[in-house]
Amino acid sequence: MTTIPAGTRNVRRVAAVLTAVAATLAVASALHLSGLVAGRGAPYNPDGAGVGEAVIGAVLVVSAVVMLRRPDRARGIGLAATGFATAGFLVGLSFTARGGHWPDIAYHLAVLPVLIASLVVLIRSGPPR
Repeated sequence: MTTIPAGTRNVRRVAAVLTAVAATLAVASALHLSGLVAGRGAPYNPDGAGVGEAVIGAVLVVSAVVMLRRPDRARGIGLAATGFATAGFLVGLSFTARGGHWPDIAYHLAVLPVLIASLVVLIRSGPPR
């Protein structure tokens, strides 16, 4: 039986987490773009939120696939994608906190720690050897 190095195992786990986050973003994007979720007012824009969520979700899915298929680039791709998603969630939270409803705010606040924890795991996993 082959032993998988801890760093590789951690990167694979982060890829799975990013895929799960992308799935939640697909649902949130569909809700926003379909008009089922609206905010309280400016600066919140459900169409803008839906597009942003779709873009972040697509980036996370593509990067998770690359992370699993290209172990030599997995950590760097994961760091870039998770950093992008974290920044996007912070921007989304700033708009949502000012004009969205509490479920949207709660969603951002729930996913942000997951993204930050993923960043920490990738940073601590170190470069491939």
